[in-house]
Amino acid sequence: MATIAVLGTLDTKGFEHRFVADCIAQHGHDVLLIDVGTGEAPQVQPHLSRQTVAEMAGLDLSSIEKDRGKAMDLMSQAAPKVLCKLRESGKIQAVISLGGGGGTAIGTAGMRALPLGFPKLMVSTLASGNTAQYIGTTDIVMMPSVVDVAGLNRISRPVLARAAGAICGMLEAAQKDRPDEDRPLILASMFGNTTIGVESARRLLEGAGYEVLVFHATGTGGRSMEALIASGVAAGVLDFTTTEWADEIVGGVLSAGPSRLEAAAKSGTPAIFAPGCLDMVNFFARETVPTKFNERTLHIHNPQVTLMRTNAEEAAAIGKAVAEKLNASTGPLTVLLPIKGVSAISSPGFLFHDPTADTALFRAIHRTLRKDIPVIEVDATVNDPSFAAACAQALLENIAKAAQASNLPAVRSKR
Repeated sequence: MATIAVLGTLDTKGFEHRFVADCIAQHGHDVLLIDVGTGEAPQVQPHLSRQTVAEMAGLDLSSIEKDRGKAMDLMSQAAPKVLCKLRESGKIQAVISLGGGGGTAIGTAGMRALPLGFPKLMVSTLASGNTAQYIGTTDIVMMPSVVDVAGLNRISRPVLARAAGAICGMLEAAQKDRPDEDRPLILASMFGNTTIGVESARRLLEGAGYEVLVFHATGTGGRSMEALIASGVAAGVLDFTTTEWADEIVGGVLSAGPSRLEAAAKSGTPAIFAPGCLDMVNFFARETVPTKFNERTLHIHNPQVTLMRTNAEEAAAIGKAVAEKLNASTGPLTVLLPIKGVSAISSPGFLFHDPTADTALFRAIHRTLRKDIPVIEVDATVNDPSFAAACAQALLENIAKAAQASNLPAVRSKR
């Protein structure tokens, strides 16, 4: 029988967590009630006390119990360690927590340490606002509590009962899921203006026996992909759409941050790099574009997204920045450049077609890149089947090189 961890500040929200635990038990699952409170004694008896939680994490709660801020910080450090230990030992198969500001901070800190696919649900008073700091790059589900988690009433009772049902449903769905673990993973980056090219490459890689996970290069997607690469699950990286660097350098709204491109480089994961959509900087609706860019070439992608064409100066800065990141690579890497256009709308005859800017981008990459990193120029656009085939072939060769170096097969099974 599966066990669901019910983790929370039982000094202030013990009755609510106990109610959720009882609902979970009615669904036929076991419960492990964990106290991460930092104030008075718990309202209900936990299975794991706050002192035990601290001890399991190698921390001393007794010395700071009277300092709520320090105690909450300690619990935010302890929760991830304890949940990971419980998961790794097979003692829990899902986790749910309820909270306001403090409870949400502690609960989601613990959940962020758990792997993708592990069921995790946070019922929070903060769920309707900006949740990026709580979710990060994970698959935490945040559910609005509607009213404060402060008592059982005609609003909170059905909300919490449904939350209990939701985590049970997530657990049961996870138990039925049987991912094909025989196929090695390739992680790919994609944007609307590189979709055709990525899909072409994906079909070739899947035909070679790999499973391809595609990430939307919108900042969050890039960060999620980087986190997965760093976790070691990827056999290879098809970094076809590195557009987030245009936003990072020029000041757009979809940057993935300055660490983009670092995970594959540092981990030695076989990869290819392509400058997909480095011709565009993203802004929201047209009226949000900074006035200093009013005279630039703009394309209204949809009512919520406006694209700005990078100029030669910006393109050169972007090329230098990405090459500097790639220079840290410790594994097989190939750079591929689509000479006729880096996006669907920079091809000849389209609005963003600007050979001068593209040339500045390519020259900066060539000039800055380590001389031992191979560069392949393809006389095609980024979405041309020939460019997709070149990227797929280069990545397969790099995976084979890495496998040969480690005496492992490049593909464990083919379909």
